[in-house]
Amino acid sequence: MLNIIQTFKKNNNLLYELLLGLITALLFSAFIYLEEFGFTIQILNTIFALCALALFLYIPKRSVLVAGFSIGILWFYWIAYSFEYQGVGYMAPFIIFSFGIIYMLFFGVLALTNKVYIRAVLIFALSYFEPFDWNWLQIELIFVDSYIGIYKYQLASVLVSLSLISYIKKPYKYAPLILLLVAINYSTELPKLAPLKIKLVQTDIKQEKKWKRETLRPTISYIYKEIQTATSETYDIVVFPESVFPLYMNKHPRLVHQLSILSKDIAIVAGSLYKEDGKNYNVTYLFEDGKYKIAKKLVLVPFGEYIPLPKFAIKIINDTFFSGTSDFKTASSPTDFIIKGVKFRNAICYEATCQEIYEGDVNFVIASSNNAWFAPSIEPTLQKLLMRYYARKNGVTIYHSANYKGTGIVR
Repeated sequence: MLNIIQTFKKNNNLLYELLLGLITALLFSAFIYLEEFGFTIQILNTIFALCALALFLYIPKRSVLVAGFSIGILWFYWIAYSFEYQGVGYMAPFIIFSFGIIYMLFFGVLALTNKVYIRAVLIFALSYFEPFDWNWLQIELIFVDSYIGIYKYQLASVLVSLSLISYIKKPYKYAPLILLLVAINYSTELPKLAPLKIKLVQTDIKQEKKWKRETLRPTISYIYKEIQTATSETYDIVVFPESVFPLYMNKHPRLVHQLSILSKDIAIVAGSLYKEDGKNYNVTYLFEDGKYKIAKKLVLVPFGEYIPLPKFAIKIINDTFFSGTSDFKTASSPTDFIIKGVKFRNAICYEATCQEIYEGDVNFVIASSNNAWFAPSIEPTLQKLLMRYYARKNGVTIYHSANYKGTGIVR
């Protein structure tokens, strides 16, 4: 078998390197697609992740570029879907290609050298780097449902173990693999659940219909019905998705009044928009005991809610590609809700996958999302894996309500 591979390599070197790069990308991405189809197999995830990192350490330079380009597409092709709702759907192929290029350059630094130990150092350094403030490619994430842990020292142990193989001669060539014992996740304890009965509502409102006037009344009626059902089932809290109320809630006092009345029997957490001093905010409302509190979003989505570029480029890109909608403002700090004596940190969509939300004393998070922007795709699955990563890393339980897919308890 080895002879066949060597012969193929000699006669088809370019094709060999392309295939090697593609295989690396597929192994690096396999855990996402296995999860998408309902397979969480720790042994497979462990083997695939270790093989992917080993290949990045040893494959030819051109293979590294192919792997990076393929990973960018396999992980983030779905981002292009949202451009259809901004009126620039024709940009989708360009956006998909752009993510391929971004991550070809991201991993491309490994192609600057053939020295395995330098590549290992570079991979570890890349685990701290977020292109354009976009943090959804966490290198440790590939271990989230494996027998390897998700902390930096465990990633370092894996890289040291895999790279030392090339510097030790037989018969002890593979002895460094013993260092993988340091990287094993020995903890099986999950974060605790909140001492309250919480109903998480998943809606399925298509993005092209969500903001239309004729959809508003049925949506509000559905929300009222879910609140009444949750109340009759003696839930303490009912949680709805991000922007489940597709309007500026503070401009609709009758709606606020009605929800305040309903909250005398059950705490209601629901997403909406908020306008203040001419500024737009993506917010979560908590209605409880006839009163309400607002939590403004802290971390905005790069290129979705803000443009992470110099000021001279922001207006051009915002007006051209986002119809002027990427102009949301943020809170200055995270918001905590105290619901029936229990503290919950609020997180809106992207925030639930950002470390800023987990800073301080946090045991429970209420998260809400609108994943219909990216339907149908792997986005809800990747989001769930990222939330699982942050939940386990920080010892937190996340209660997540989403539109389209992704609703559930994550820990």
